[in-house]
Amino acid sequence: MSTTKVELVRAVLTEPDRGLIEFSADWRRRQPPPLHLEGGPCTLEELQPTDPFDYGAASGYFLQRRGQIAFVLDTGPVPWVAEEGREIYLAGGFNGWQEAVGKRDWKLRRQTIDDRLYFVWRGPVEPFFADGGQRFKFVTDRHEWLPVPEDAPNVVRDAGGHVNRVVVPAKTGRHLFTYHVSEPLDLHLNWLVRFGEGDAAQRVPLLPGRFFRELGTDLPLGALPGEEETIFRLFAPRAQWVRLAVFDPLDDPEALEWGRMEMIGDGVWEARREGNLHGLHYWYRLDGPKGPLGHFDGNFRILDPYALAAVSRDGPGIVIDRGRYSEEGRPGHANPSWEEIVVLEAHVRDLLAHAPLSLKPDARLGFTGLARWVEQEDFYPSVLGINALELQPIQQNDAASHEEYHWGYMTTNYFAPHSGYGLDPAAGSQVQEFRELVDALHRRGFSVILDVVYNHVGEPAHLLMVDKYYYFEVDQDGHLSNWSGCGNDLCTGAKMARRLVIDSLVHLLEFYRVDGFRFDLAELLGKPFLREIEAALKKVRPDVILIAEPWSFRGHIGPELRDTGFASWNDGYRNFLREYVRGHGTHEAIVHYFTGSPGHYASWPSQTVNYAESHDDRAWIDLLTEHSDGIGVRPTWADIRRTHLMAAFLLCSTGMPMLHAGVDLLHSKQGVNNTYQRGDLNALDYRRAVWYPSTHDFFRAWIRFRRSEQGALLRHYRRPEEGFHAFLFANGSAAFAVVFNANGERGQAQLLAAFNPGTDPIEIDLGGWGRHRWVRLADQDRFVGAVPALPDPAFTGGAVYLPPLGLGLWHRTEGD
Repeated sequence: MSTTKVELVRAVLTEPDRGLIEFSADWRRRQPPPLHLEGGPCTLEELQPTDPFDYGAASGYFLQRRGQIAFVLDTGPVPWVAEEGREIYLAGGFNGWQEAVGKRDWKLRRQTIDDRLYFVWRGPVEPFFADGGQRFKFVTDRHEWLPVPEDAPNVVRDAGGHVNRVVVPAKTGRHLFTYHVSEPLDLHLNWLVRFGEGDAAQRVPLLPGRFFRELGTDLPLGALPGEEETIFRLFAPRAQWVRLAVFDPLDDPEALEWGRMEMIGDGVWEARREGNLHGLHYWYRLDGPKGPLGHFDGNFRILDPYALAAVSRDGPGIVIDRGRYSEEGRPGHANPSWEEIVVLEAHVRDLLAHAPLSLKPDARLGFTGLARWVEQEDFYPSVLGINALELQPIQQNDAASHEEYHWGYMTTNYFAPHSGYGLDPAAGSQVQEFRELVDALHRRGFSVILDVVYNHVGEPAHLLMVDKYYYFEVDQDGHLSNWSGCGNDLCTGAKMARRLVIDSLVHLLEFYRVDGFRFDLAELLGKPFLREIEAALKKVRPDVILIAEPWSFRGHIGPELRDTGFASWNDGYRNFLREYVRGHGTHEAIVHYFTGSPGHYASWPSQTVNYAESHDDRAWIDLLTEHSDGIGVRPTWADIRRTHLMAAFLLCSTGMPMLHAGVDLLHSKQGVNNTYQRGDLNALDYRRAVWYPSTHDFFRAWIRFRRSEQGALLRHYRRPEEGFHAFLFANGSAAFAVVFNANGERGQAQLLAAFNPGTDPIEIDLGGWGRHRWVRLADQDRFVGAVPALPDPAFTGGAVYLPPLGLGLWHRTEGD
């Protein structure tokens, strides 16, 4: 007889009047377990073992009969699986995980129960009980791994952050009990479930289940000024009370009058104040149930999550009447087709710190100074020739002072432009100043992409004070999940968390007229939510640019985003290119990354964002330099040549190229890896364009060529046909040449590019292509443009000759 000790694991409230209780192992006694509810007058009633199929829907498996197991996928959380006709496979260590896809023996069958679609697989149980229980997951015929719900009773993570389900032999469904309560529970109170009596009794918090995070409202939220009154609304579903202080900027913040707000239903608290209160300041305070699932503090001043402007990271919020901002005279802007885009990633203050124009010190810190420089002929991004400027985060961040330098990846409010970039934050000047910056960039022809951070929040974590358990991923002990590496992870399973994100993105599109977004650590948002974001934003602006950083410390979803409208930063491309310019790289890898990472990563050409450097980690020249100290301030000849190889390879590759500001200046961060608060190291020194003019001009010329009519062969709206690229490799080397439009599908014009990342000269046999007369456009030192078709010394006997760390670009037209 088994002597396994049975312990209380968790208790969940699946609806306000019923729930689920889980034990560590099957309950095998005839009498029900001694369970009691603590925290109020309600009692547990109708305690019953769960139905096996219900357990299967939650855990992904159940024991159907002796010796048989059934694996179950409930399509409720993933309706797109059924809508898009996917086939589903069972995968795990028992069948080689990915290798199960396409094999009939592991395919789940469709089964409809009570008008709900499930996918089910049945078979002998023994293989799945081996080694203490096998891990498993469901995967589609397109190799899309279906997410495991955070509240699944058998969810497990490995050291790499991969989330799976596990078969637990001691848990076959008899370890779960359902219950009702005598009346719906008040979520404003602390509830505990007790197992047993006396000193040996166990207690666990009663966790609000999925229904809690589906609570929400469609009412407008935040400060809503009208002609005769201003309405304030806050969603705080477990708050016991909420108070509001509205005050003049000149009032003493320590002597505020706090008025009570009224709960009007659906978790919404409301207060109405007479008059249009545009420009006034406000804070909330609230309290809620104590315990590990809350972080309530009745004395803490909360910055409204829907505040349209803030004085600082702490608040207060500023009442903003959007109707007072004129749309008259604002320039229109249409995004170019994605294959036409060349992105520059940059930080407001990095661009401005040493910008060669006269500015007052406060203007040099933010939006107004940058807008003024945009209007100058020598505006750096304009000189460089890019057409999309991706600004590092401009939403309110947790910089402790107006002057403090901060990358901005610790957001404290999603709607408010960062107060530190405004001339008069207390007056909310940053609102109009950011609008003017966007307008100035549009007048110069730039698309404006914002780097946005929705996967976590900075300090102070105002949302944590509104409701920790609703807005954040936590375990039953109240510990915050931290796959962002920043201390917390937003719960995108919460309806109002998703609405908060989407509402703020729509506000940025409509009110500021930005053109697109790059989503930081988008893996934490998850593919389903990214699809929801895409649908919502394309209703507002069909040509919106959407880019994902598709990873986190938990995992990587780049390949999973192939069937979405998101482009993705391609870290595989980045890592490959850094090694390629050092002479490494297989022929297969060269073809894969040069032609836009087709198949596994990108389903359309511009879905891969190709880059070699971003704000993260060390600067390109510090990573690359031959100097043993890793400081590339004074790059060697080889450092410069390898940088030119990178630029040419990047701008020839299929995809959306992205450069980080300063790479053309051989900008060094003194070898420092993380410079998120080092404005001194990140600020661009434009004098380096004088020190290294050939490199600066090299980038400019290649960008100009890629965007030109002659460079159209480098840009692809759709995948080119087989044979468009003809690759020619040097034996035993990573050197290669490639002919563009080799099959003639784009007319008669053709390009030839060749790259030698080795430290010895090399000849590449061009085969039949060597019989043509090619006109040189560029070499490893400069972009010369078309020159008369004289004999080119690079071509000898049907081969192209390249010097060490050399490259070339040529073109030919009909008859050459």
